[in-house]
Amino acid sequence: MVPLILGLIVFLGIHSVRIVAPEWRNRQLKTLGEGPWKGIYSLVSLAGLVLLIWGYGRAWEVAPILYEPPVWMKHTAALLMLVSFVSLMVFIFPAGRLKPMLKHPFLLAVQIWAVAHLLANGDLASVILFGAFLAWAVIDRIAVEQRREVTALPGPVKWDALAVVSGAALYILFIWRLHLWLIGVPPLA
Repeated sequence: MVPLILGLIVFLGIHSVRIVAPEWRNRQLKTLGEGPWKGIYSLVSLAGLVLLIWGYGRAWEVAPILYEPPVWMKHTAALLMLVSFVSLMVFIFPAGRLKPMLKHPFLLAVQIWAVAHLLANGDLASVILFGAFLAWAVIDRIAVEQRREVTALPGPVKWDALAVVSGAALYILFIWRLHLWLIGVPPLA
């Protein structure tokens, strides 16, 4: 569990700098410049991500089971993942009607992803991993709201249609092969 927890601390920690130390972050941006700051940020993020993936892979195999989700929760998780992929695509594409309505579609996608995986996985490693991401996404969403960041203005509905279609396509690819290939576990097992 130690590599998983360290990876979460590093990965979510660097992604929380803007939340917990915005003045320090701004000073670093001024001192280092945007390019070097983004480079350091990216390297720390990558190191944390590699550590948490490796740690989760090791911990997941031996983690105690805290709860065994009933089948309906796994089906609910599968449906939630479709919504998460669509929300992710709403974030990626230019604003249609959905982006301003969702306000922060990336954070929403992370929250839905985490909840879905908590519904489907009852082992301690999964609860730590997905619970940490859920907590981070909720805290970050609150911080973004407090900063009163401007959300996107409504745009053409075509971007919503593309987000829904591409989100559904990515979802189908994950169900079909990508989840097994990337994660090593079939999503609907």
